[in-house]
Amino acid sequence: MKNFFASRRVIVGDKELLGKIQADQILQKLVDDNRVPGLAITVRKNNEIYFEKGYGFADVEHQSPIDPQNTIFRVASVSKPIAAAALAKMVEEGLLDLDTSIYKYIPYFPKKEFDFTLRQLAGHTAGIRGYRGGEYGLNKPMGIRESLSLFRDDDLLFEPGKGFQYTSFDWVLISLAMQEVSSMPFADYVRERILKPNGLKNTFPEVPGDLPPNCATFYSRGRLGFRKAIQVNNSYKLAGGGYLSTSSDIARFGQVYLDSKFRENKIQSQFLTSGVINGTPTYYGLGWQVTQDRLGRNYYGHVGNGVGGYAVFYVYPEQDMVFSILMNCTNPGVLDTLEEVIELFLGEVVA
Repeated sequence: MKNFFASRRVIVGDKELLGKIQADQILQKLVDDNRVPGLAITVRKNNEIYFEKGYGFADVEHQSPIDPQNTIFRVASVSKPIAAAALAKMVEEGLLDLDTSIYKYIPYFPKKEFDFTLRQLAGHTAGIRGYRGGEYGLNKPMGIRESLSLFRDDDLLFEPGKGFQYTSFDWVLISLAMQEVSSMPFADYVRERILKPNGLKNTFPEVPGDLPPNCATFYSRGRLGFRKAIQVNNSYKLAGGGYLSTSSDIARFGQVYLDSKFRENKIQSQFLTSGVINGTPTYYGLGWQVTQDRLGRNYYGHVGNGVGGYAVFYVYPEQDMVFSILMNCTNPGVLDTLEEVIELFLGEVVA
């Protein structure tokens, strides 16, 4: 890398090429330095694939290559924007009201000191607690309704609307409400109304013990290298972190949100607008992180960190670009590096 950039003499037209070269080298170095076992990236620009490549291995032992179009990863909390798309569809159809009490849809959920709404749940301002102890890596076969037993008897952390607490349990309640009003399993509604219409053929719920043959092996990283991740069952928190997908599919999903008519939709725009508490933005909409990068460019998307999987999904509307980066490893601590790569694709090559 040093010799290449020391000797280059470029014109403005080379900027995109140089960005791709630098990004490619940085991503390869993550694998060479054993920081990640494998990685897939898909970048879309102007409704076309701008860059797409696999690095490292889907399975380290067998040295199986990664194909961004076909290798399946855990996308963890990138499941939330997918669930949010389904929630928005239900709101459009008049099946759900974001500002109606959750008890209208789930009357059997224990009454708390304060009432709270679907909007507050989706924006993580309802006061529901986060994970405790081993709940992050739970391996119990529970349905969505059964999983209420994990947190149903706990007090709210704060009066709804007065604080922010990010938690996948919010989306357990949302997905349960969606099941109740649609009279169909949450996963079936998402498949029929979101995944199929948008051509997401490689995006589906993880079924423990029944992984597809093109699924990456899930790893955690320790001092001695990569080891297979612990067994988990994410079925109960499907909406918050239980989907599998490819980098190509997630990028295709992001492309949907670059349609101007879609973004200008009054309901959809609410999902992509940051909440505000006491005059301070939460940088979170409804199922979407909504923020700016270090240069002040607006983007929305989500970061996902689950057992054996890490994901970065950003949509830059003004640049008409989507970034989807998936890894088969529990949080490898490389977000800063991945955001550096994204900046390179956005054109931040230093001359």
